[in-house]
Amino acid sequence: MSKFFPTEIPIFPLQGVVFFPKTNLPLNIFEQRYLDMINDCIKGEKLMGMVQPKIKGNDEVFDVGCLGKITDFERTKDGRILINLNGIIRFRIKKEINNKKLYRKFEVNYNDFIGDMKSENNDIPKKNFVDLMDKSKKLFKKNGYTVNWVEFSKLNVAHQINTLAMITPISVIEKQKLLETITTEKKIETLSNIIDFNLHDERSEKKTIQ
Repeated sequence: MSKFFPTEIPIFPLQGVVFFPKTNLPLNIFEQRYLDMINDCIKGEKLMGMVQPKIKGNDEVFDVGCLGKITDFERTKDGRILINLNGIIRFRIKKEINNKKLYRKFEVNYNDFIGDMKSENNDIPKKNFVDLMDKSKKLFKKNGYTVNWVEFSKLNVAHQINTLAMITPISVIEKQKLLETITTEKKIETLSNIIDFNLHDERSEKKTIQ
């Protein structure tokens, strides 16, 4: 995989956001170190990684994150940069790299997540997918969120699953667990179990999308 994607990448550790392949993430960049990072990315291949910090305000991050490509950007008059990041493939962090930049860089490996590059997942049992969609609609309704399911259904299965994993009203830790689940079939099973728990947990009514 290294000949397709860089093994050393800049990383944006963003609390509360778990980023998945085949999804789009708009970001409002205003902190100087990340402005520097985005400017450097734009000059290059426009690739950067997103990862979840383990504890707010702590440098420690989870081992698995997602590589994204900046597909659009806009500079504002007050010095911010608005970007759209398109998820490509997950990575596993090997180590942090010392560098003279304000932002952090890591050495990463993509070998566990080659399946993210598939455009379709035709081997997924249809019943499992249909059951997951039914449960998802119930959980969104229970939490008072509206989704255009007709438009959503136009996405391919892998795109639908990753988008559900990213936007479903569950905890950040549950989303990180999904990010670390390697196959789409296993991700369906895991997300289905998480939704079952949240549907039957009265506290879930108080949760909001992370």
